[in-house]
Amino acid sequence: MQEFADQIFGNKDDYGKGRQMPIHYGSMKHNYVTVSSTIATQIPQATGVAYSLKMDNKKDACVITYMGEGCTSEGDFHAGLNFGAVIEVPIIFFCRNNGWAISTPVTEQFRSDGVVVKGQAYGIRSIRIDGNDALAVYSSVRAAREMAIKEQRPILIEALTYRVGSHSSSIDSTEYQPVNEIEHWKTTLNPITRFRNWIQGKGWWTEQDEHEHRNNIRNQLLDAIEVADTKEKPPIADMFSDVYDKKPLNLQEQERLLRQDIKKYPKDYPTYVAR
Repeated sequence: MQEFADQIFGNKDDYGKGRQMPIHYGSMKHNYVTVSSTIATQIPQATGVAYSLKMDNKKDACVITYMGEGCTSEGDFHAGLNFGAVIEVPIIFFCRNNGWAISTPVTEQFRSDGVVVKGQAYGIRSIRIDGNDALAVYSSVRAAREMAIKEQRPILIEALTYRVGSHSSSIDSTEYQPVNEIEHWKTTLNPITRFRNWIQGKGWWTEQDEHEHRNNIRNQLLDAIEVADTKEKPPIADMFSDVYDKKPLNLQEQERLLRQDIKKYPKDYPTYVAR
């Protein structure tokens, strides 16, 4: 949780060195490629990583890449799936179909029967699941992973769900999403409520467990935020590194001007490490 908080605050312990948008996580330790806001660009990249696993003869691993249904309208989606199908690589294409690409409903995105048929069209074994059923998601991904590794082939999973919140804080989704529809998915089909009811029915969870767990997580979160907020920002040099092997003159000039500005107005840069 602390790692997540550090990334959101872009402090000196952020793996992205403060150069990414909040929630653009990435972790070399967990083989987690940094999130990107650019739609669908990660799909052919993921196929390429899966191809490298195949080339290196790594039989115990596969790649999984996530996308929304809006990505399937982009050329990268089709290039990535076709590439993966033709060269037969161990990859899982996981599509969260929540019905909306920002404010564009699926009815205005494509005429096909969802996304699952798009995988089939490329010769990829594909399945549609209830994306609001935690157990269905877990079991399908687990089975897909086994098939992808054992058979060295791509798998497509389409998880049907719904976006009950706004796409971003700058857009009120009730301007284009029916309020009664949102409430129906938020209450009747809520995945957290459904899973909670299931484990409570099994006798594995109680209301007291729920209360204690929520309080514990909330306290952990507040502590992580407090710690992240007090940490220094990354060193100024990190803004100009990791791009070129040798720093070009234009970046050298930009860094010189920034350091000059910090020296001139130190009160405006209180949290930066000037090194």
